[in-house]
Amino acid sequence: MRTILVMCAAQASAQIGAFGVAALLPALTREWSITHTQGGWITGIYYAGYTVAVPVLASLTDRLDAKRVYLASVALTALAFAGFAAIADGFWSAVAFRVLMGVGWAGSYMPGLKALSDFVEGPQQSRAVAVHGAAVGVSGALSFGVAGVIGAWLGWRWAIAAGAFGAVLAFLVVLVGLPNRPARPAPPRGDALLDFRPVFRNRSAMAYSLAYCVHTWEMSALRAWVVTFLTFAAANSTGTWRPLGPSAVASVMGLVGVVASVWGNELARRFGRRRFIIGTMVASAVMAGAIGFTAALPYAVAGAIVIVYAALIWSDSSSLTAGSAGSAEPGRRGATLAVHSTLGYAGGFVGPLVLGATLDLAGADHAWGWGLAFGHVAIAVALGALAFTMLRPADLAGDRGAVSRVTA
Repeated sequence: MRTILVMCAAQASAQIGAFGVAALLPALTREWSITHTQGGWITGIYYAGYTVAVPVLASLTDRLDAKRVYLASVALTALAFAGFAAIADGFWSAVAFRVLMGVGWAGSYMPGLKALSDFVEGPQQSRAVAVHGAAVGVSGALSFGVAGVIGAWLGWRWAIAAGAFGAVLAFLVVLVGLPNRPARPAPPRGDALLDFRPVFRNRSAMAYSLAYCVHTWEMSALRAWVVTFLTFAAANSTGTWRPLGPSAVASVMGLVGVVASVWGNELARRFGRRRFIIGTMVASAVMAGAIGFTAALPYAVAGAIVIVYAALIWSDSSSLTAGSAGSAEPGRRGATLAVHSTLGYAGGFVGPLVLGATLDLAGADHAWGWGLAFGHVAIAVALGALAFTMLRPADLAGDRGAVSRVTA
């Protein structure tokens, strides 16, 4: 329990600046005179940095104490946010610091999750994963509102600096509160650090990881562009009732998503993980095909639909990660989570970038352009659901109707 509380507090602190750049993207676009494609690069390159770094950093936790990996990585996160706030003055400098942010999170998220899954085994493991995801999700959701409020009062540089303060706090919490782990036994002879072939042969784990790829593609596309989308909807709205601004709607969206993620894992346990995930992916693909066109509706309606859509996206988040962790072979959980996270954040890089590029091609000044931009997400999720169905992953211990694990 102590490890769960420490890691959740640390991850919440580390994530308090997570989506500040997305919340401030309309202001940065104006100040730096960048295109939507460049905006997609700035938001999406974070996931590219994560994708490159996580195979090494997450796999190291099979051999080294995850605490050491975590502390070094969250220190890098603090430096990256501080550098962005103090130095960034255009596209290239913003991209450089966003890459460093992604590398820092690569050594924070999965190593933290690895520490939890090492301490909590059996049927309760998926719940521990869900709680960890909830802490990350709540803080990420609040980061939209925090950035919006601080940005309005003090400017965007101080809003980004909040992420540096949060990362420093995470460093101190883990340094003091997380116990050291004993040295791990040497890996089997010939089992190289970056030899992921056994993971790729694990069909059940790969099914969850491929589904997580398109899940993060969809989630990151929405997170990156939701404030810009709602800002456009507000400017062109036929209605005058606007109970919440775009950044506030984004925060509510994230908070609703956290609840959906936790309850989604419980529903997966109750009704069968595979069945639940397939149903959720199909429903979210349908909404992805329609969400962009809601920019033509009154702003309050568009905002409400965004929140419903987000609940669908987030509802299988913990279920997918728990499925991958629970499908891992003994001694290869770190490597399995490395592959899972690499595929997921690769999707997270592509989603915002493709959406931004589509906006530049189709036009961001009308609802049809936004409809086409989000429409590409629907295609990606539908293909992911098809791949997940064909691979037929196993349910986990504690899931209703659980079957034996498929590893070949």
